[in-house]
Amino acid sequence: MNINMTLLGQLIMFVIFVAVCMKYIWPPIVGALAARKQQIADGLAAAERGKHDLDLAAKRSAELLREAKEKAAEILAQGERLKIELLDQAKASAQEEAERIMVAARAEVGQEVSRARETLRNQVADLVVAGASKILQREVDAKAHADLLSALKQEL
Repeated sequence: MNINMTLLGQLIMFVIFVAVCMKYIWPPIVGALAARKQQIADGLAAAERGKHDLDLAAKRSAELLREAKEKAAEILAQGERLKIELLDQAKASAQEEAERIMVAARAEVGQEVSRARETLRNQVADLVVAGASKILQREVDAKAHADLLSALKQEL
């Protein structure tokens, strides 16, 4: 065998092998590599978007937390104002009620004093009649002296 022929045969076989590999094997490998490259690029882009979204979410959550704290402080302040207002109203209402009770008590005391005076007048009139009766040693006619008793009541 001639080395040149063997070399030439091997060269032809190698060229055929390379052509077959270029036609049938190389495109799927290159496609798979391109797809993998694209998948990695998409993954990196998604990671960047995720990181960016995470930063935005952290900022948004901090903003929402600040707003919630402000709203809570506002609600607490409003509650304090309402508490003070209700206490003031309750104090005013209690003061009015106390004054009303005092006026009613004074009126009732006035009525009791009037009743006591009237009762005392009646008792004094009865005592006067009894005393006059004993002094005169006779019974004083109540009908005849009704004017005298009413005049006596008025004087007392």
